[in-house]
Amino acid sequence: MSNLGSLSQQVEAYHSWKKELIRQISRYRLWLQDNDLFSDDISNRIRHGLELLIEDELTIAFVGEYSRGKTELINALFFSDYGQRMLPSQAGRTTMCPTELFFDRAENQNYLMLLPIETRSGDISLHQLRKQPQHWVRHELDDSNPDVMREVLAEVAKVKSVSPGEARKLGFEEQMLEPDRNNPGQVLVPAWRNAQISIRHPMFERGLRILDTPGLNALGSEPELTISMLPNAHAVIFLLSADSGVTASDMAIWNEHIDTEHADHRAGRFAVLNKIDVLWDDLQSEDQTQESIARIQQYTADHLNIRQSDVIPVSAKQGLVAQVRNDRSLYERSNLPNLEQLIIDRILIHKEQLITQSLINDLLGMLQNSQAAMQHRLGVLEEELSACSDTHIDKDALRRLADRAQQDYDFYYKKLITLRSSRRLMQSQGDTLNQLVSEARFEQHVQTTREQLTKSWTTAGMSRGMDHFFELLEIDLSNLLSEGQLAEKMVAAIYRRYNEDTRARHLEPIPLRAGRHVIAIRELRKKANRFRLNPKNLLTEQSQLIRRFFNVMVAEARTLHERVRKDVLRWPGEALLPIMQYSMEQKQLLEHQIRRLKDMVRTDRDSKAERARLEASIADLRKQLELAENMQKQIRKPAPTLIQQKVVNISGIA
Repeated sequence: MSNLGSLSQQVEAYHSWKKELIRQISRYRLWLQDNDLFSDDISNRIRHGLELLIEDELTIAFVGEYSRGKTELINALFFSDYGQRMLPSQAGRTTMCPTELFFDRAENQNYLMLLPIETRSGDISLHQLRKQPQHWVRHELDDSNPDVMREVLAEVAKVKSVSPGEARKLGFEEQMLEPDRNNPGQVLVPAWRNAQISIRHPMFERGLRILDTPGLNALGSEPELTISMLPNAHAVIFLLSADSGVTASDMAIWNEHIDTEHADHRAGRFAVLNKIDVLWDDLQSEDQTQESIARIQQYTADHLNIRQSDVIPVSAKQGLVAQVRNDRSLYERSNLPNLEQLIIDRILIHKEQLITQSLINDLLGMLQNSQAAMQHRLGVLEEELSACSDTHIDKDALRRLADRAQQDYDFYYKKLITLRSSRRLMQSQGDTLNQLVSEARFEQHVQTTREQLTKSWTTAGMSRGMDHFFELLEIDLSNLLSEGQLAEKMVAAIYRRYNEDTRARHLEPIPLRAGRHVIAIRELRKKANRFRLNPKNLLTEQSQLIRRFFNVMVAEARTLHERVRKDVLRWPGEALLPIMQYSMEQKQLLEHQIRRLKDMVRTDRDSKAERARLEASIADLRKQLELAENMQKQIRKPAPTLIQQKVVNISGIA
């Protein structure tokens, strides 16, 4: 009964929108080649845009304490078509390790990959272990046999019995673990550190990723989960239970891992108040039941300090049952449709806005450049046509056109020489920027800090060493921003002068977008400080935990640093690209024009034939401009959720 909800349709619409953008970008590339307007610079920029679209994913993290129904909600949202619970979600602690659900488009196969908990005893981070398949246990998944697949997926809930000492070595706090009733003196820990489930599902095939997290103990003992995996999610859905309200451990998760003051989830944080079916009462009216739900919804919003509209009451269990039984009334009562609509309205629209800001605006700027060049070519051909009557060719008029074209050619030729010189200057400036964020410099900071940690005998000393690492990074990045501002001022001056000389008012510089990554690294330092200054971590000798935490921080900082470096490496070559593209296109068009005009002046041609040739060229050029206009309209088409919002607004007005 997946057709009951609109989430799958909207994700499909989002995917179709991206596919159409990819098609239009490919059309634009062919159009440039057909019109002799292609260059290596433009090719690189187009390829970068296509990579952004093809690799784009949408990640939603489900977070909450044990037994809040996270996995049941995932079953209800994504696996009802199997007619049973595919992921283990019975009463008690089920998902024992962070579980990622997606579809591996590269391998194009269903599988379950499990990372043994013992890997925690080493210093290798999850990020590194993902690139080392030999450490993982792999199971194939056959989606044509749901019963067998369900048995295999039950592995994610497996636990193992260890001594309290072993548990501490693995990073767990003994008091947070369940005792092993079959082996007195032993405790139960998750058998696996991480699970990755690749499964062919329409929404996962479209780039949706789900992160299912275990409870507070696992969040606190797996630094990479809270430092990297959760912050990288586009949205967090926080699960609470209507039958227990907001407990102390719920608040601990909210305050420590999702709190809006420090978290950076770009599409928002939402609370789902699950198990509202416990409030359904046959002895009271539906209105009374809804009032009870509204009260606990407001109570939850007050405790979390969020808007009541961001707390969605649902019954995941009844929503799943409704879809399996094809019971529309029960499905509506479970309130799952409202949760799906929230994901559409707040999460998908954010992704669409990101694509619009980072790609579409750049693409439209390039297309506008190309259209301006083609409009200029059209104007020239129309002037040539006016010099060719039905009876004769006005060679004096053609000479004047050739002379003017030669002057324009000389102008753009000189502009290109100047711009190439400016580009070399930009590359020199880029070398200065690159030195500040070089890989070698980063690794030197890591090495210096590791040596400091090795020499430190106390937790406090190790903590100071970790802070020193971020201090070194921030000094480099502050210098990068200062140097980058100087470079951007230089670029702005070049554009100002160029636009004044050419009257090409539409040309704007491409900014250095490193600032967003600098902010992310500063946020990472805040997280490190919260861990570093936590009294529990300062007062307890936890050298292994601190080393593991530092390794995670380094891995995350390295990822962010690589993004900064990519932007810095690419920017000097791209900053002047719009005016380089415009000048190159004008120069190429003028070359063709001069050759054609001189040939017309030198040779005696039949004026009617020449006029017919020019008219055909003009018609073809207008057709090319129509194609460009059509591409622009297609690229400008609003994203699916924006269209839906406009329809809703118009309906509301009516």
